[in-house]
Amino acid sequence: MTILVTGGAGFIGSHVVEALVRAGHGVRVLDSLRADVHGPDPDLAPITLPGVDLVVGDVTSPSAVAAAVDGCDAAVHLAAKVGLGVDFADTTDYVHTNTMGTAVLLAALADTGIRRLVLASSMVVYGDGDYLDDTGRLVRPAPRRMEDLEAGRFDPTGPAGEPLIPTLVDETSRLDPQNVYAATKLHQEHLSEAWARSTAGRAVALRFHNVYGPRMPMNTPYAGVASIFRSAVERREAPTVLEDGAQRRDLVHVRDVADAVVAGLDATTHAATGSLAAYNVGSGIVHTIGQLADAVSRAGGGPAPVVTGRYRIGDVRHITASSERIAAELGWRARIGFTEGMREFALAPLRQRSGSAQR
Repeated sequence: MTILVTGGAGFIGSHVVEALVRAGHGVRVLDSLRADVHGPDPDLAPITLPGVDLVVGDVTSPSAVAAAVDGCDAAVHLAAKVGLGVDFADTTDYVHTNTMGTAVLLAALADTGIRRLVLASSMVVYGDGDYLDDTGRLVRPAPRRMEDLEAGRFDPTGPAGEPLIPTLVDETSRLDPQNVYAATKLHQEHLSEAWARSTAGRAVALRFHNVYGPRMPMNTPYAGVASIFRSAVERREAPTVLEDGAQRRDLVHVRDVADAVVAGLDATTHAATGSLAAYNVGSGIVHTIGQLADAVSRAGGGPAPVVTGRYRIGDVRHITASSERIAAELGWRARIGFTEGMREFALAPLRQRSGSAQR
């Protein structure tokens, strides 16, 4: 089969391309090669493999997408603007790239008869994670109050102000996106499900946890926190940790994520038509942001992290999810452990961006 991979020249996309080639597929990559993402000299090595061809174009351009989907059998949709953003002025770019780009792609798939789709979604669609009260009852936390954040009280509380215990979310948990990026990721899922129902297509949405690994972009406010810490170590600076560093996350290696995409693609051969199946994609091991910063700094020989107590509006405190459904239904589990993965990540080259220091 020939698989279209939007955003295939990016961090996750380049690893997905390699995994698809290993699985015996032909690959067509659609990527805009935006300088703010790829830098002035994009690393195109992963997409020059035999059986891979590149269409340079924006996923929001109907003509570029039409050229890219021609002759393909299925699509993997990774192209997106990621991260929390700098401020609310980024909203139009997020909505245009993520929501409109998905709509343009889905329209092209409908027109050409392609009926198999893997969508890169995110754990951010859940908002803050699930919590238990002291009786073991599942509760939703009250929104974090500004006065608590200012006072360094970062953990959410229950309706009566009682302390809560964070627990894992699963795919049936309530969806509650709490920033613009998260809202567009959930909208992508809704659009993909509407496409599947309308065309009798088969769609799989993979809700990635915090993905890290080689080829992450450096020195960008839109990158994941692992990349921000790694960029600091590259500059021989101490990683700066927001809040108190106790935020819980699931760190999953990019090669494991690429294998999950291949498993999701295989699943679209037998999934129910007219449906979207959602799966969490994580390592299954909980770490804190402070532990992540410490691991990156130690493995890279950098200064010890500095915990700042600062916070960002729109950040969630804890979000970790069960990945048991994808294990049970698709046979996928993460293979690369935290220590092994961080050792590689701390020493592997990052992708340079325009204006980045070249080292």
